[in-house]
Amino acid sequence: MIETARLAGFFAAHGVWCVSEGETLVPLLGYEHADGEYGMNRMMFDDYAEGARAGQDALEDGDPSWVGAVLVADGYIHLDQGKTDALIVEAVQYGPYRQTMQLAVPYRPAQDERGFAVHKPKFMNADCDDPAFDAVAEAFFVGAASHTEAHAVWDAHLDESV
Repeated sequence: MIETARLAGFFAAHGVWCVSEGETLVPLLGYEHADGEYGMNRMMFDDYAEGARAGQDALEDGDPSWVGAVLVADGYIHLDQGKTDALIVEAVQYGPYRQTMQLAVPYRPAQDERGFAVHKPKFMNADCDDPAFDAVAEAFFVGAASHTEAHAVWDAHLDESV
């Protein structure tokens, strides 16, 4: 799951970069081939929700050439302070023992009077007490940092108060 967590971090960072200017993120499906090469498809549909559903279907079905894939879609999560914009990240590691991870990267839209901010990722359906969790979380952040342009935006707008 470590490689897939890196993949999820890379494409989550790409999503942060995309929404930093105030645009709604077109759902994106990123994937890794066995040779380590990344690829990406934008799920461009007339209806945003239809694009997200098509991305979920593609993520579920997979492709024989993929070792892992991640769907990043613009949405909302509910936090203590209420409904919050977030990039919803779903990742799958394919193979004989399929593993999944879900997380959200909350953000404050650029249109907000306080300006754009990105907040700490919220790992969902994860056992934070599991010894493997720390390694997976670290791999996610390593993956995010590997997208240098996007990571610079993330780092410059990081607000850890949320």
